[in-house]
Amino acid sequence: MEPQDKVQVQSSSSAPKLLLYSYWQSSCSWRVRFALNLKGLSYEYRAVNLDKGDQFTPEFEKLNPLHYVPVLVDGDVVVSDSYAIILHLEQNYPQNPLLPSDPQLRAINLQAASIVSSSIQPLHMMAVMKYVEEKFGPEERAAWVQIHIEKGFLGDTAYMADVFLAPQIAITAKRFNIDMSEFPTLDAIYKSCIALPEFEVSLPEKQPDAVP
Repeated sequence: MEPQDKVQVQSSSSAPKLLLYSYWQSSCSWRVRFALNLKGLSYEYRAVNLDKGDQFTPEFEKLNPLHYVPVLVDGDVVVSDSYAIILHLEQNYPQNPLLPSDPQLRAINLQAASIVSSSIQPLHMMAVMKYVEEKFGPEERAAWVQIHIEKGFLGDTAYMADVFLAPQIAITAKRFNIDMSEFPTLDAIYKSCIALPEFEVSLPEKQPDAVP
């Protein structure tokens, strides 16, 4: 990991105490960047070039012996795995919450995030799409969808489900040439997120280690 790959991403005037070990093409890293931006948290970006094997260096192995990104260092706390990192942020930085206060919506967010986090292969992603679409079936459509679907997944505010789904939708649709018009709910989620500046600055091509 070269010194020039250490870049401060500031969302406030205070110096960042958060260090994010990230790779620009990693969807798991992308969702953490998106979450940090939504919460308005400053952090230092430390690039881990997976193609060059940076994840196997002694420095990185001390942080994560499993050799994957992302890894978040928050003071003396080291957290790996995007799901765990985002829960850590939610518990320790309550501003701009990523989980709704409503128990049912909170449960849906956690379930959608867990599915994406643990099942990121293409076929599993199709299962996620099917699951999300089924959540808006005839039984639930009237009460829930009429309020929220036109504004994205969970209304005007981006929540945890959006954080996990939007990057995965973008990567899956592009990499595997999936016609998102077949999944209007997920298509609406993605279009809602790309309008957010917090999502824009988290894009892979916007990262300091991005390769043209």
